[in-house]
Amino acid sequence: MTPAPLRGPTFGSYAPDEVGWLLTDLSGVPLEAPTEEREEAVQSGGAHYAESLPHEYRPDAGYLALYRSVLAATAPRLAQAVGTVTELVLRERGPDVVLASLARAGTPIGVLMRRWAAWAHGLDLRHYAVSIVRGRGIDRLALRHLAEHHHSSRVVFVDGWTGKGAIARELAASVAEHEYDTGVRFDPRLAVLADPGRCATTFGTREDWLIASACLNSTVSGLVSRTVLHPGLVGPQRYHGAKFYAELACSDVSAGFLDAVSAQFPHVGDTTAPADRVADHAGRRAVDSIVEAYGIGDVNLVKPGVGETTRVLLRRVPWRVLVRAGAPAADVAHIRLLAQQRDVPIEEVADLPYTCVGLIHPGYTRSPAGADATAAAP
Repeated sequence: MTPAPLRGPTFGSYAPDEVGWLLTDLSGVPLEAPTEEREEAVQSGGAHYAESLPHEYRPDAGYLALYRSVLAATAPRLAQAVGTVTELVLRERGPDVVLASLARAGTPIGVLMRRWAAWAHGLDLRHYAVSIVRGRGIDRLALRHLAEHHHSSRVVFVDGWTGKGAIARELAASVAEHEYDTGVRFDPRLAVLADPGRCATTFGTREDWLIASACLNSTVSGLVSRTVLHPGLVGPQRYHGAKFYAELACSDVSAGFLDAVSAQFPHVGDTTAPADRVADHAGRRAVDSIVEAYGIGDVNLVKPGVGETTRVLLRRVPWRVLVRAGAPAADVAHIRLLAQQRDVPIEEVADLPYTCVGLIHPGYTRSPAGADATAAAP
């Protein structure tokens, strides 16, 4: 039998019935490394990004105040998108679905979808968090656990948003390989709150706006780190790993985020599925154009959308940020603040299909001369 899921309060700050983490607890392992050191190792091919963790960003009072104002302003829109995507999942997949959110960004969304199903229909959906790593696939042991305890056809994979569709493609390839090896089929369709990349058919919205949970890291995600896949720590009989930052409990806003959005459920309007649900992957084409225009050379260094741009500023070495001319100020206020704190230039670009795009420093090295010499031309 596969290991039992981890649950709060011994792992994570979510209530035990809100989510079961199909992860290995690596809380006692020193995995954090300086951002610049990690970036150099990843871009040089010396390490995979999932083998270590960035140091947790500790927001100051000004940034937390901005987060609170963003949450207050966007909670109704968040609730609307949660209701829309959950109703679409229930209509298409039935009332006995099992939610499998992709840790970490998908986990708060999975909890909210579970809450909507309970509030609107009296359903008690099972919800797990599983790890998926770009270039290495989804956790196969987690898939085995899901298949042991539920019919695989009932599992719906959940994420927060799409960028250029890399995780959607990774998921599809992973479950296809798993089916080939085991004969057990999982539906590869991803349910997301927001699909600005236009690479999903099950979504709450396609607008690229600020999802408040993207503003922070573990302190809005149950105090759980991004997932880790390190060959020296995780073997075939252990799930991918993660850390529980219990020491950050005084800064935890995870429950407050969920409660603020859930409080808006009674005010949600029409949850009819959007008429246009074709996945035309327009976001990936836009990213390819940016790669060419800026001479970057690696599509993985372009992170489109508000959520992905925030990640770049919080845990990568950013080169510059592109903001669509005329983008709503509230959706990029935290982006501008983070960019100012890290001395990252912002360019306003007309006709950008995303609200903003984060560009990771290409060919990064910690040597100042080398960094200047290898930076792509604007």
